[in-house]
Amino acid sequence: MSGPGRAATVGFVKAHAYGNDFLFVEEGDVDGAPLDVLARAICRRQHGIGADGLIVYRRTAAGAAMRLLNADGSPAEVSGNGVRCLGALLVETAPGEAAGATAVPIEIETAGGLKTLTLLEAKHPRYTFRAGMGQPLGLREEEVAAGGERVRVVVLSVGNPQCVVLSSSMDDAERRFRRLGRLLATHERFAEGTNVEFATVERPDRIRILIWERGVGPTLASGTGACAAAVAAARFGGAARSAEVVSPGGAQRVDWTDEEILLTGWADIVARGRWIPPLPSS
Repeated sequence: MSGPGRAATVGFVKAHAYGNDFLFVEEGDVDGAPLDVLARAICRRQHGIGADGLIVYRRTAAGAAMRLLNADGSPAEVSGNGVRCLGALLVETAPGEAAGATAVPIEIETAGGLKTLTLLEAKHPRYTFRAGMGQPLGLREEEVAAGGERVRVVVLSVGNPQCVVLSSSMDDAERRFRRLGRLLATHERFAEGTNVEFATVERPDRIRILIWERGVGPTLASGTGACAAAVAAARFGGAARSAEVVSPGGAQRVDWTDEEILLTGWADIVARGRWIPPLPSS
């Protein structure tokens, strides 16, 4: 694409899950535009629309394919909350009798693998899904040097990189979150950066977390972060394999089965509009 930028406005949808918010634009509307530049502009809360990330999607026969960019323009593999928000958009805009249907799973193609959504409840503008998030990979404990100390962490992938710090109390988690969140998210141990959760097991079926998201910073919620924290706490922190994971934005349910991680929670569609500034040129 060449020239000073496109003059036509671009339609968007805004949705959030537990305060983790995303902007959605259709792939054909931004074809050829540098998406990193667009993400930084459109996600900026003071001068843009404001969001934790931009999701560019195209519809498929089984659901949709998506690309996720963080608010800083960096690419990300997948977002559990973003996948659910996209599912809500697809259900809301399904034609005719398909709108609100619960029988057929929705397949979302992501850079972190295929995610399958089952709609449990539809009460516009809120849609509740159970998402099949696949199995965790590379699950292990390590020690890394950060902030002048050796920090014991649990590292794994749930379609994107995760680093979980298990803490004895929320007071301890909050102190470490403020001091170590950014340091761990950008640590040299993680070549492409990582999402970081500070987790406390309050009881076997209840885990409380704080989240420092790669490319974003502190966030109210994270679907993949909830999955990672639940798996880390079940393997190394005494939690059950089925637990409520509570973040500042609210509680999601994570079930770690022999087949995969199941993430249950809602997504709200909150706005539709048009992005007026010209699209950036490549």
